[in-house]
Amino acid sequence: MAAVRAGFRRLFSISAFSPPPPAAAAPAAEPSPNLFISGLSKRTTSEGLREAFSKFGQVFQARVVTDRVSGYSKGFGFVSYATVEEAAEGIKGMDGKFLDGWVIFAEYARPRPPPQGQPQPQTTPPPPQMSESPSGYQ
Repeated sequence: MAAVRAGFRRLFSISAFSPPPPAAAAPAAEPSPNLFISGLSKRTTSEGLREAFSKFGQVFQARVVTDRVSGYSKGFGFVSYATVEEAAEGIKGMDGKFLDGWVIFAEYARPRPPPQGQPQPQTTPPPPQMSESPSGYQ
């Protein structure tokens, strides 16, 4: 029995598996008039989000992303301001504050990455325009 226990101890003490490397922090998004809001309550509506952020500038659009089936908030949304300065004020005024009983976080939105597996559009220069035909005849 002691030999079996020692064998298990040896088997599990020397592991071929190593822990995954720590996740690299995502780079901060460039300042833009669009904000990403996370930590939203299931009760938060787009109108409530607009009302909360309109204290800091002119809000063009406020949208809470909802589940298609239940219609409840997925916990995040987007707010678009008229200017980058107003967006900065919105972040300063609402990041870490309570909305509908939940602490929310506001940051600049990152642009959506291109879909995987789709070829990237390539910009090719237009063919050169020739004023004369190569043979000299027109």
